[in-house]
Amino acid sequence: MADIKIGRMMLGAVGTNCYFVYREGSQDVIFFDPADSGSYIYEQLKDRGFTVKAIYLTHAHFDHIWGCNELRELTGAKVCAYEEERVLCEDAETNVSAQAGRPYTVKVDEYLRDGEIRTEGDISFKVIYTPGHTIGSCCYYIEEAGILISGDTLFQASVGRADLPTGSESTLIRSISDKLMCLPDETRVYPGHGASTSIGYERENNPFIYSF
Repeated sequence: MADIKIGRMMLGAVGTNCYFVYREGSQDVIFFDPADSGSYIYEQLKDRGFTVKAIYLTHAHFDHIWGCNELRELTGAKVCAYEEERVLCEDAETNVSAQAGRPYTVKVDEYLRDGEIRTEGDISFKVIYTPGHTIGSCCYYIEEAGILISGDTLFQASVGRADLPTGSESTLIRSISDKLMCLPDETRVYPGHGASTSIGYERENNPFIYSF
């Protein structure tokens, strides 16, 4: 099989990383966390010959969903999120969009469960439930490519904040230590903000991971 590729767009008020994953030679992409301006995302991908087949959310804070509804309308792609994240998807106060001045909710088409293997086209990946940043935060692990899309759970030498609604620092640290540090060192981590990193680097250099 051809290699799996990952592309990035950085969008929105706080520079959120949005990712699209595809197999080399294919026109179909899986889009993760449409942070803002679904029409811009759509046009950028269309200009490259890509078609969005599915939209996956790592969590539902405003800066990861503001482009979601428009992108779905333009592409017809389903929206998927972890089942415990419903409260954020459907409430503008809990997902902080109201406080940010642009109240926003998302009606999710399919809710996910921990350990579930999802297949979109010819790309399969595992849903890893990592609560703490929000009650329903999750990561997506594409084992074939050694890729982890971590949202705001794990950053380069840092972790996500836990002081917003449904957040818990102790739960976040436990999620990272128990669910992510068991992945291979060479796994590339693509976070919701900032530069990419690796599990091996974080195991050795992240000051938060073993502080629980």
